[in-house]
Amino acid sequence: MREGILVKPYERLEQEQLERIHEASLSILRDPGILSYNKEAVEIFDDNGAEISAHTEYWRISIPEGLVEESVKHAPSVVQLGARERENRLILDGREPRVRFGTGSEANIILDIAVEDFVSEETGIKRSFPVFQRRRGTIQDLCQAAHLCEHLPNVDFFIRTVNIQDEDITEGNKDVNKFFASLNNTKKHVMAGLTNVEKLDDVIRMAEIISGDNNEPVISFITCVTKSPLQFVEDTTQNLIEIAKRGYPVSISASPQGGSTAPLQEAGMLAQLNAEILAGITLAQLVRKKTPVLYGSVPLRVRMDNLDNMYGAPETNRYNIDGVQMARFYGIPCYSTAGIGDSRFPGIEASVNKLLSHLFIALSGAQYIHYAFGLLEGTNTFSFEQAILDDVHIGMIKSMLKEQRIEEELQDSLTMIREVMNTSHKMFTRYARRYLHAGDVIPFYPFEGDANETLLKVKARNEELLSSPVDEIPEEIKKRIFQEFDVLERIK
Repeated sequence: MREGILVKPYERLEQEQLERIHEASLSILRDPGILSYNKEAVEIFDDNGAEISAHTEYWRISIPEGLVEESVKHAPSVVQLGARERENRLILDGREPRVRFGTGSEANIILDIAVEDFVSEETGIKRSFPVFQRRRGTIQDLCQAAHLCEHLPNVDFFIRTVNIQDEDITEGNKDVNKFFASLNNTKKHVMAGLTNVEKLDDVIRMAEIISGDNNEPVISFITCVTKSPLQFVEDTTQNLIEIAKRGYPVSISASPQGGSTAPLQEAGMLAQLNAEILAGITLAQLVRKKTPVLYGSVPLRVRMDNLDNMYGAPETNRYNIDGVQMARFYGIPCYSTAGIGDSRFPGIEASVNKLLSHLFIALSGAQYIHYAFGLLEGTNTFSFEQAILDDVHIGMIKSMLKEQRIEEELQDSLTMIREVMNTSHKMFTRYARRYLHAGDVIPFYPFEGDANETLLKVKARNEELLSSPVDEIPEEIKKRIFQEFDVLERIK
């Protein structure tokens, strides 16, 4: 399996503060409770002792504390996520701060880089510069994004990165096509949201044909059950109910925005975020006990002048670190957020914007960090080149956070020091090579140069990786899938 990096977690909250947040969240779920626009969810809670009051367009669900706490106990602490290649499987343990990074967001825009030559009017010197071009995402972009991420060593799982907007993609065939495009181009675990709940069984059946005898699910799902503040949405709530009935792994994702759809204060944000996630976890366990769920913490801070998200704000990092702690409080694996910034273009500004969250959320011990590769302009744009830069930076973070080996290294080092002190040159160079070759040193940065040179080098690296082969799904299985499902045969 992909082992991830075990960390000693950075924590902002003490145990008694976590307990106080837990109590506050239970209080919120009792009063004011959850507003539900989904009738089946209301019936499930009603059958299990919640108080229901009907209103013109919705129901109000007042959830007893005991029902929430009992449901949380049923949520598995260990969630296993399979992959087409067994070495890529993930075992997420909510009690163990072992960190893994993956992609995320269904970005609408692809940012391409073209190279053009410019001549200085003053000196006549000619130089090549990157020129950016924005366009709508397609199924081929999703294929290439999965292809690229298959070859990026620090991508531990793949969440669909592109909103496929081809003319022949419809609500009826979007789900099978985005899952097939992803699975055909990467052997890592694949996760995505569900567009049409009526196609859930097709997606699951297709994935099971592809995985063959693999007993672990090679796909999982995301459900944004709650619309903040504290509302069960009709369609995504139904998605959760149906996924839970089938026992598939699912992230219960909540994304309140501090200052608009949630309190701006850290404590208030955390209490509401936790309440919304607990409501989704409770519903999943009431549908089917032991449904494997991830604690989907995706909080944000509002920008007060235009109400946009501020992904790079320090408060957003604080909210996310706290969310990871609450997930560990319950012993449930945490689906957390890092690697998003507000820059529109790849390069130094975007990377610096992202690095703080890459580092702090990794230090917090989140087991499943999404959004970490290639996103620009919040979650609106995906850049292949930025994904490569993010992979390098995450590799450095992983190297920095590796467990120390004090006893083993001290023994070697004492011998080494004594040997070197008996030489005339007093240099450790010969010994250092061994550690460099073994990969025990943080990787050398491969894209040195000014900002333009860096992007040109990264563009060349992207072209190189996309020209590398991937192990696609065997042809006989593809043929069966094309016959049984509405999958576009032009997908590569």
